[in-house]
Amino acid sequence: MAIADVKEYTHLSEEEVETIGRRLDELRARIEASRNADDAAYIHRLIKVQRGLAFGARVAMLAGSYAPKERKVLRRGSMVAGTAMLGLAKILENMEIGHNVMHGQWDWMNDPEIHSSTWEWDTAQPAEQWKHSHNYIHHQFTNVLGYDNDIGYGILRMAREQKWHPANFGQPVYNALLSLLFEWGVALHDLDIERIRKLEKDPAEMKRQLKQILRKGRNQILKDYIVYPALSGPGWKRTLQANAAANITRNVWSYVIIFCGHFPDGALHFTEEQIEDETRAEWYLRQMLGAANFNGSRALHILSGSLGYQIEHHVFPDLPSNRYPEIAVEVKAICEEYGIPYTTGPLYKQYGQALRTITLLSLPNSWTDHASEKYGAITPPTKTVADRSRKSDAERPQRRTELGGWSRAGAKARA
Repeated sequence: MAIADVKEYTHLSEEEVETIGRRLDELRARIEASRNADDAAYIHRLIKVQRGLAFGARVAMLAGSYAPKERKVLRRGSMVAGTAMLGLAKILENMEIGHNVMHGQWDWMNDPEIHSSTWEWDTAQPAEQWKHSHNYIHHQFTNVLGYDNDIGYGILRMAREQKWHPANFGQPVYNALLSLLFEWGVALHDLDIERIRKLEKDPAEMKRQLKQILRKGRNQILKDYIVYPALSGPGWKRTLQANAAANITRNVWSYVIIFCGHFPDGALHFTEEQIEDETRAEWYLRQMLGAANFNGSRALHILSGSLGYQIEHHVFPDLPSNRYPEIAVEVKAICEEYGIPYTTGPLYKQYGQALRTITLLSLPNSWTDHASEKYGAITPPTKTVADRSRKSDAERPQRRTELGGWSRAGAKARA
């Protein structure tokens, strides 16, 4: 459902919206003032655990590769253990560490090794391009049709306001492939294939980005599919298979977590009218309406990059992720006080709803009118269905200052 005016949708007065904004600003200030050595110890400890898992995985794989052929149990057990540890290490590095470090959540420590300006993660997309597509675009224009490129990643139709095309019949297949190859889909995300197809992309910028992607992708392939298998000697095939399995595990997990935070029932879409003259308080409100949480243990939240608190992450993307549980208590209380929907549920339910939406929106709107009555999230479009082309950076308003340290000028200087 696409919303053009969040105040009208939530039945809040302008004064109430601004009061919510002030309370959230005060909450931000309190958390910023209370960041301390315990927070720093958390990220240092997590990085140490992640690197230990990665090292242990490589040792286990080498042990399995060079074990005598008659020690089949040892060979197989070592490779299984190595694959599991490597997959877990990649998930931690990608989600709770890389994603959050590049949001600037730990910049306050002034540690040059754990800083948004220097961190490069273990995945195919260059960090600079991710900070542009994610920090600069997605978090500023969350779920705004035509502005937020994360709505379907240029592959899936995720809102009834988006124009249907016969190619959308294949959405279930595209979705399955996207989950398996998620790091490579994300790697191409900032290129904006749609603008390239329409010959609207600056050729010089496209060439610069392609060089970055090819360099980063080459390094990832060399590391996981050539160097480490070569070091395994006679067991190179098993090491290659283990690395592929670990990468696929990380890809599918990251995909599921991200889709659970943006596409279940209750996570709303918005039209461009909503962001015209949008105040900071209205931006807060849009973040709460456009995201969804899921329930789970502390271990589950760490493995998901703390994106089980997606609402809190979108309200405060640059605050330390280990503080989201306490932030969530106050954000949820504000939502309940003002009657603002606070969307949450079990992980399986949130993903199931997202998967149902993907399937239904592979069909023309006229074929799924019955679903509009049955499922609250699959509602009739609020405006005439149109081809909502993505905007360029020049066509987007100025970004919010808390969304990260990205700048195109700085990116070009580093290229």
